[in-house]
Amino acid sequence: MCIRQRTGLFLVVYFCSIQERSPRKEELEEEMTEAAIDSTEDPSEETEDLEPLEPDDRGTFQQVMNLLNIMDSGSAKADAAGTGPDMRKMLASVIITDKATTEPSVVMNALIRCLQVPEISTQRKVNIYNILQEIIQQEGELEEQGVQRLVTIASKEMRETLEVDGDVKAEVASDTLVALSRNHFSMVMYELQHHLKPLNLTDEFVIITLAKLANGNVFEFMPYMGITLATIFTMLRLANEAKMRQVICSAMETFCEMMQFYLKHLEDSVYPVMTEDQFAMKLFPMYRYFVTVWLRSHNPEVKLGVIKSLKPMLNLLLPNDDLREQLYDYIPLLLAEYQGGLEALFVTQVLRQILEMSVITNTPVPQMQLHTIFTELHIQVCAKAPAQQQYSSQNLTETVHCFIALARSYPKELMKFFLSQMEMSKEAIRLGTLTLIRAVVSADEPRMNIRTIYLAIRVVKNTLSDTRFKVRMAILRIIGQLALSGYQDRIKGWGLKYVSMQLTLSTYKLTNHRESFYQRDLEEKMVHKVTMDTVKIITSSVSGMTNEFWVRLLCYIMETDYTEALTPICISLTNLAERQLHTKDVEASVAGKSRHVDLPAPQKLLARLLVLMSSPYKGEGRGIAMLNLLRTLRQSIAPSMADMWELEIPLLVKYLGEHTEFTWNQKTWEDKLIQFLRNSLKKTRGSNWSLRLSKELNNQIESFDSPSLEKGFLYRALGFTLATGLEADKVEVLLLDLLYKTDYGNDFDREGVILCFGLCARGQVKTVLNVLHDFEERIQESEQSWQIGAWRKDHPWRRETVKGALMVMYSCVALYCHPQMLLTHVDNPITAKIIHHYSSSCQDICLKMAFMKSVVQVTTAIKNIKDLEDFQFAQKMTLTGIIIATIKAEPTDSLVSPVRTMAMEALSHLSNLKPFYSTEESNELMDISIHSVISLQPPAEDNESIQTLYANAKHALEQLMEGLMQRQLDPKGLQEMVHLLEKWILSEKEAEREKAMNLHLHLMQIYVQSIGVCIPLKLGQFGMLVGLIAPCTCDSHRRTRMASMSVLASLLDLHASQTCSSWGPSKELELAKCKEDLQSLDVEKIFSASSRIAKVACMQFNCDEVVSLIQKLCDNIGAMDLQHDKASVTWIGTFLQMRAKELEDKVAEILGAVLVQLPVVDHLEVRRPLIEGTLLLAHYHQETVLTALLRQPLPMESHLTEVWLAVAENVPFSRTMLHGLMGRLQARFTPRANPTSKADIWRLAAVDPLMTLCAIHLLIQKMDVDDKLLDLFPDLVYTLLLQLSSSQGPEAASPVLKTWRLVHTGTLPEEINLHRITIKCMQLLFRRLSSEQLVHSLEEQGVWALLQSSSTFLQGVGLLARGCLRSVEGYRQRLAELVLRGMDSDVLSCRVSSTAFCVEFMSDPVLYQEKLLKPTVLMLEKGVDQEDEALRVLSLRALGNMALGAPKKVRQYRKLLLEKCLDSLREPVNSSVASEGMEALAKILAELREGDLGSSFGIICEQCRVFFDNESELLRLKAFILFGKLAKVVRISKKHFFKEEVKKAWITLMLHCQDPCSDAAQACMATMFQCVHFWGWKALESSSGHRDSSEADGMTVFQTTLCSILTQKKPAVLYNFLLETMTYINSNLPRIRISACNLAGIIMKQMSAHHLRKLDFPALRNSLQELQLDSDPEVHRAALETLKILDTCSQQPLLSSPGGFC
Repeated sequence: MCIRQRTGLFLVVYFCSIQERSPRKEELEEEMTEAAIDSTEDPSEETEDLEPLEPDDRGTFQQVMNLLNIMDSGSAKADAAGTGPDMRKMLASVIITDKATTEPSVVMNALIRCLQVPEISTQRKVNIYNILQEIIQQEGELEEQGVQRLVTIASKEMRETLEVDGDVKAEVASDTLVALSRNHFSMVMYELQHHLKPLNLTDEFVIITLAKLANGNVFEFMPYMGITLATIFTMLRLANEAKMRQVICSAMETFCEMMQFYLKHLEDSVYPVMTEDQFAMKLFPMYRYFVTVWLRSHNPEVKLGVIKSLKPMLNLLLPNDDLREQLYDYIPLLLAEYQGGLEALFVTQVLRQILEMSVITNTPVPQMQLHTIFTELHIQVCAKAPAQQQYSSQNLTETVHCFIALARSYPKELMKFFLSQMEMSKEAIRLGTLTLIRAVVSADEPRMNIRTIYLAIRVVKNTLSDTRFKVRMAILRIIGQLALSGYQDRIKGWGLKYVSMQLTLSTYKLTNHRESFYQRDLEEKMVHKVTMDTVKIITSSVSGMTNEFWVRLLCYIMETDYTEALTPICISLTNLAERQLHTKDVEASVAGKSRHVDLPAPQKLLARLLVLMSSPYKGEGRGIAMLNLLRTLRQSIAPSMADMWELEIPLLVKYLGEHTEFTWNQKTWEDKLIQFLRNSLKKTRGSNWSLRLSKELNNQIESFDSPSLEKGFLYRALGFTLATGLEADKVEVLLLDLLYKTDYGNDFDREGVILCFGLCARGQVKTVLNVLHDFEERIQESEQSWQIGAWRKDHPWRRETVKGALMVMYSCVALYCHPQMLLTHVDNPITAKIIHHYSSSCQDICLKMAFMKSVVQVTTAIKNIKDLEDFQFAQKMTLTGIIIATIKAEPTDSLVSPVRTMAMEALSHLSNLKPFYSTEESNELMDISIHSVISLQPPAEDNESIQTLYANAKHALEQLMEGLMQRQLDPKGLQEMVHLLEKWILSEKEAEREKAMNLHLHLMQIYVQSIGVCIPLKLGQFGMLVGLIAPCTCDSHRRTRMASMSVLASLLDLHASQTCSSWGPSKELELAKCKEDLQSLDVEKIFSASSRIAKVACMQFNCDEVVSLIQKLCDNIGAMDLQHDKASVTWIGTFLQMRAKELEDKVAEILGAVLVQLPVVDHLEVRRPLIEGTLLLAHYHQETVLTALLRQPLPMESHLTEVWLAVAENVPFSRTMLHGLMGRLQARFTPRANPTSKADIWRLAAVDPLMTLCAIHLLIQKMDVDDKLLDLFPDLVYTLLLQLSSSQGPEAASPVLKTWRLVHTGTLPEEINLHRITIKCMQLLFRRLSSEQLVHSLEEQGVWALLQSSSTFLQGVGLLARGCLRSVEGYRQRLAELVLRGMDSDVLSCRVSSTAFCVEFMSDPVLYQEKLLKPTVLMLEKGVDQEDEALRVLSLRALGNMALGAPKKVRQYRKLLLEKCLDSLREPVNSSVASEGMEALAKILAELREGDLGSSFGIICEQCRVFFDNESELLRLKAFILFGKLAKVVRISKKHFFKEEVKKAWITLMLHCQDPCSDAAQACMATMFQCVHFWGWKALESSSGHRDSSEADGMTVFQTTLCSILTQKKPAVLYNFLLETMTYINSNLPRIRISACNLAGIIMKQMSAHHLRKLDFPALRNSLQELQLDSDPEVHRAALETLKILDTCSQQPLLSSPGGFC
């Protein structure tokens, strides 16, 4: 790749991968641009003394200088930042080399000139030389002049070593010269040779550079090799410094290696040839000087350099026959270096090189040097290497090779030396010597001669008595090596004997070891291992082995307790047996004998090998070795089995070969062995072979330790063997013997015997039961005592231990016996015996475990019978009762034994047998078992045993629950199971929740797998199941969350499959993501995942399931911690958000659950979502929610208040709710309608008005203060008015309603009543109008107080209506419409209050303006006709107010108005109606003309006169006023008529001017004076106008004037007036009686004599005298005065004038 390509690639890599750590591209480009610009400037002052440059060269030089500056600055920055390689420096270098591809000479000259700049830094020089090396390596010609200059400069630089960092510059300069030598070798060599002068010590880098040149230019350097070596040799004496000596040694090493290369490729050389001998002759002086002078240096580095250079020198010197013997002379100098500090390996390598060459050339080293060589090398083997020696193992290998070479040259002398060393008896020396002998024996081709081997064996035999373990192992290895190397005949006798002895000795020591001698046991194991290896080697290679060795090895197998050696022994025996059989075959073919070998008892050998093979991988895989031995000896052990063994043993070997000790299965292997045994015994059927084998197996029981795999298999094999025995009595003897000699306190032996009896029962069930019965009798068992024979003093039996063993034996018999025999014996004696032994024991833990195990085995045996038909296990309930009692007795907080686990397993097995448990029994069993396990405290992490018990207990519970649930595998059974788990799922303890949830998951999976879509869940059951689990998805315990997620997934899958609903991959993926998020520790992430799960699951629910889900979630709020409650409300909120629209029919049920739960929720985080859910339902189903909320009891509790407060926070929604609340209150005053929908049913449902009012009050109070509620004001005022009116009547009591929860039994607080709450609502409403004037006005007028009293209620309503008319002008129409609606109500109180409101409306133009006058008048017309007095009064008042509000419409409705008012006057019984009628007429008359009245005028006049003397002050008042109004209406047509009416009423008017009611008196006086003009007398009119004096005096004057005028003009009228006046002296009113007396006196004074004579003075006197008895003194006084006047008139003579006065 060219420089330009490399530059481009480098730039790409640079800018793509390093831009974050290195300068930006823009910055670098700027610097390069600056470099180009700077090139036009003058060179720096530093170059002034150099030769002038050409213009082009000047620019290149400046660019190079700038780039070098960048490299220097980049290096500084890199050093400061401490970050990786400096990419700036590399890039600048690449740019320079890239430019050199086009102008190499120019760039090179520029760089050379840079080198000549004074005071240049070392780093810059290094950078320049490196760039120059790259340029030199490029393709292209360089100018000779430039090359010469560079060679000169580099040579000078290389030789300057004054500076501290001179080595760095010299090194790079040297490399530059080497690079130049590729194309300019002569020039460089000339320069170097110029500085290489004889007898003149040159610079070290000159020699270094020469070595590099030689290494890189072999053939070119060869012409200079001779002179170079000669010159360097003259410098050796001058090189006193260690560094210089090292350089020369290194150079010589390079020169020698180069020479070897040259000699191998001599034919490729074109230079004059230098032969190997010529080179050796030049090299030998230097070798001699190195060894004799420099090797003796005290500097270790110099020594190392010298010794390393010797090896390549010797490669060239040793082949020379003339020089070889001279080289031997310097061996002692080399051996002396072992005593120095030099690494021994390097010395030994040189010696090996010399010794091996001596063997090859058959020129042995001088004999006089042998002892020294033997001794020094032997020390290297036997002595411990110094700590500073790094290559001790390599040195030992090199030393061994040296001895092998010596053994080939001087075998006798060497063995003699070895023998002398062995006599020293030092272990290290003997081991070293034996190691060397073994190496000599094992030497490769050519092999050692027999004489040498013979001498070596003699040396070994002299040490056979050494008992040290290392020496023994060394001798054994030599014996094995002799056999391997083909010297088998040399070990017969002494060798085999020694091996046999070591085998016996090591086995004995290992089997009789002491614990305190661990080190010694380890040593013996090593000896034994080596012995086994040796035996294996011998038996595989030595032929013609003696029978003694065969017998010894065979007995070793039968007797040894050290089983680790069995594998090699068996292999060896197999080899020996095959050789013996081969020999026997040869002999048998000649003599006709059978083919077998000598063996001990065949049954004994088979028993031994079978038991040992049960652990086939022990002892390096003894199983295969023993199988091969059996196969080899098949004819000798049992000829009848031989053919079968020939087929089956290879299969067993194949199985073992296919597995390892890590992959095989113990049970599978034992089963194969047992099957092999059974097949073998079948071949001996009919003989006593199996019985004899049983005895041998029985005899071996005590040979193995307990526990062990071998002994376990032994019991099993014994059981199978006994089962095939034909003689029952002998089998019984063996079984009894086994029972007696078993240590029942040893668990392993006990279990082994139990298994043996069970297996034996397969073919000998009656025999086994008889033996057990006989055993029980012999040990004299009874309920009171337990005696055991004294023959078990070594293993004293405990009563409970034997009972436990017997129970399990009986159950094991049941488990293994033939099914046809089992049903006969299972109830009795097997189960009966088990129950008997347990009931009669102390029932400790061991007994309980034995009992449970027995029950499991018995039930398993029964269950395994295929044709049970109708078999009923009679003992089932008895066993169940015992097990239940055991479980209950276990501690509930701790786990100390596997009893409860085994008990649940036993129940699980029992549940599968007939008679089956009932549902109640199953539930009880599950409940007890669940409580027993889930209540346990979790074990500590460091207690593995308890953890195992804990895990087993949970698994047993799962299996029991699964088994019991299988009996009722339907939705009901599932629900009952979940019901049992529910209290644990809702537990406050994390561990209990986790266990319950995992159990739920397990059972749910079983249910889904078993049931699938066959039986759908009941309606609502799915929701309940999900509602129970959903909160656990946010559990604080991660494993509980994951289990709950799995349960939910199972439920969703089940529901989807049963309902055939869509369940796509997207939902599966979302659930998977949620499950992953649930593993997080972030609480927010967990809740988010749970919410997403709810959203996925929501659409799978129908409405009924949603209801059941929410009910379940609500029920469980508060059962656990806050996190679960928050999860519950999260799910509730999610479901309501997604499904609220669809839940119209279910809202009541949902709210019932929510509202019941709200009071007990303490946390706002839980309450708030529930309230929001309620509001969400209200948004879609307002009427239902309102009914539910309003049916809650009072006083309003905090949770309900919080709901309404939440409503108030949402202004638009709160307005909607206010409308609904008003509708509920107004509904009471409207006819009850028939519902047409579910919403209507809830809307029309009866609610407590007091609760409704409380809600309205709360909403008005808490809603946003900025909202004036102006648009709602009319409706609110109207609704509250209706409620106020109803509270005045019988409707005031709240209806008795059925609520959804318990109502408070106490009475409500006094302030909580309909009336007060309604008024409070009104007060809040008016305050929200922000009209302080209105509020102040209402308070000043005492409106609220008026409204509180029933007597002043209507007055308050009127004032309230007046205030509304003034303040809410924009909404008066709406208010008027509502009032009209109220007036049309069927409820009287509603009509009354509405009419009272209408009274004020009629006085305002609003009705007329809004075109509501006509319907209002019609309503009022109806009101007048009602029976209720108040309604009639208000209706009349409202009609009268038409004159105020719509005076122009009075004439239009005059007929109706007059008619209704006159009707009211015709009922004198009802004074209030009559008075209101007269007042209304008074108002109406003001707007009517005379002609408008018609006939009604006379009626009104007549009715007024009727009421003048009425007892009611009000009626009198209204009558006087109305009469006065009539006087104003009268015009010409009615004047005469009214004049007569005035005359009729005149006395009454004059008398009532003194009416006791001041208002009536004033009204009467005003009316009277209005009627004066009807007399037509101006004098009388003028008299009525002067009323400046007091009323009494003025009235007297007026009356006197009137009487005087009447006397003159109409005396008859005056006479009638007197008679009429005298009728009033009997008035009920004292003031009227007084006024009548006074008026009578005035009249009599003014009466003419003519008319006086007409008077009945006695009657008048009597009347006046009766008044003397009046209780009122004023009446008495007035009557006395009048009586005086009467007496005066009656006594005085009559005047002559007819008009005279008294």
